[in-house]
Amino acid sequence: MERRQFIQNMAVAGTTFMLGSHTAIAGIYKGSPAKKVVLGVMGVNSRGAFLAQKFAGLSDVEISYICDVDSNAMNKCIAEIEKITGKRPKGITDVRQLLEKKDLDALVIAAPDHWHAPATILACQAGKHVYVEKPCSHNPHEGELAIQAAAKYNRLVQMGSQRRSFSNVQKMVQELHSGIIGRAYFARGWYVNNRKSIGIGKAAPVPANLNYDLWQGYAPRRPYKDNLIHYNWHWFWHWGTGEALNNGTHEIDVMRWGLGADFPNRVTSGGGRFAFKDDWETPDTQTIVVNFPNDTSLSWEGRSCNPFNSEGVGRGVVFYGDHGTINYGGGNGYQVFDMDNKLVKEVKDETPVDASNKVSPTEMLDRVHLQNFVNAIRGDEQLNQTIINGHKSTLVPQLGNIAQRVGRVLNIDPKNGHILHDAEAAKLWSREYQPGWDLKV
Repeated sequence: MERRQFIQNMAVAGTTFMLGSHTAIAGIYKGSPAKKVVLGVMGVNSRGAFLAQKFAGLSDVEISYICDVDSNAMNKCIAEIEKITGKRPKGITDVRQLLEKKDLDALVIAAPDHWHAPATILACQAGKHVYVEKPCSHNPHEGELAIQAAAKYNRLVQMGSQRRSFSNVQKMVQELHSGIIGRAYFARGWYVNNRKSIGIGKAAPVPANLNYDLWQGYAPRRPYKDNLIHYNWHWFWHWGTGEALNNGTHEIDVMRWGLGADFPNRVTSGGGRFAFKDDWETPDTQTIVVNFPNDTSLSWEGRSCNPFNSEGVGRGVVFYGDHGTINYGGGNGYQVFDMDNKLVKEVKDETPVDASNKVSPTEMLDRVHLQNFVNAIRGDEQLNQTIINGHKSTLVPQLGNIAQRVGRVLNIDPKNGHILHDAEAAKLWSREYQPGWDLKV
C-alpha cells in the first residue's frame, strides 16, 4: 500500500523515481540498529526547545547542534540540553551551515511555517533525515516539493502529527476501518483557545539578538514590527498559516485517517477575524468543510479567541457512522456509542491533555512519536507519519484557507488535490520568494 501510494504521489508531484526494495519516502529505511543518532534542532524559542529536551532524553540520541536566528533562544536551549545531558551542543545561526556537518544524521525543524519546507528540502539535499513540525509546508506547492526531495535523496521525513503514534488512536482507527460504527461517513473536529489581541504593530529597530534577515529566509522582505516575533507571525499570511494549520492539522489528520480519505474533491470555508480589530490577518473563527470522493466528509471548527469547550474538551474529533459514533477527546482514549447514544465501549488513558498548552497539549504522549522517528533512522521501525500523508493532511486546511481568502467553494481534482477551474484561487497554491533565495529540489 505504501509503495502504491508513493508511485501515485510521485505522479502528483510530476516526478518519477526508480524504487528499490526499501524506500525512505514510504517511511522505510535500512539503517543500523546500534547507531547513535546525532540531531540538530532548528528553531528553539518554544516548540523546538521542547523537542530538543524530549529527544535528548531518548537512548543513544545526541543533540549536537542548536540552530536559531535568535541568540538568546539558542543560548538558553544550549544550556538546557547541557543540563540534561552533561554535553554542550554547538550553536549555529544559519541552518545552511548546520547542514554541512558530516556527523549530523537528522534535522529537527520547529522554525516558523515559512521555513518548514525549505529547511526540509535543504536537509534532504544535504543527506539528512528530517523531523518537521506541522504544517510540513507554508503552501501546497512546497508540500509537493518536500515529497520530491524526500524521494530524490532517499531521506526519511516525518511530520509532527504525534497522534499517529498514540497507541489507542491507532487502535481507534483500526476499529473504525473494521466497522465498529458501521461505515464512518462524517467527522467533526475542533480546536479552541483564548488568545488575546496582538494590537497594531509599530516599526521598530531589530533587536540585537535577532538575525531578522535570516528569520525571513525565503520570504520576500517585510519591515520589522514589534508585534511579530516570536509567536504572532502565525496570524500573518506572509509567514504563517493561521489556526487551521497551527492546530487544525492535528484534528484533520486524524479525521482523514479515520475516514480512509485521500485527496478531497470539494472544499469551502467560512469565518473571519472577528474578536479584535488589530493586525491579525488569518481567521480567528473558522469552519472548514471538506468532501472526499469516497462519499465521506469532514468539518473542522477553530475558535482562537473563545475557549468554550465542545464535548467537554478544547480539541477533539467525533466520527459518525451508520451504526454508531466514536468520540475522541484529543488524547489517547476514545468512546464508542451505538445508535441509541448508549456508551458501548470506552478506552481510557489517564495521561493528561491540555488543549490550551501552546507548546505541547499532549506533552506526555509526544515522546512515542519522537522515538518512532529515531527508530526508523536505525531501521527498526517504519515511520508512522510519512511526508506523503503529512502533505495530504496539511493540504486540506491549506485549501480551506484558500477557499476562505477567495470567498467561494473550491472544486478539487481528487487525483492530486489541485484546484480546478479557478485561476484566482490557483495563484495561492504557491508563493513568491525573496530574490536570490531559490527553492529547488
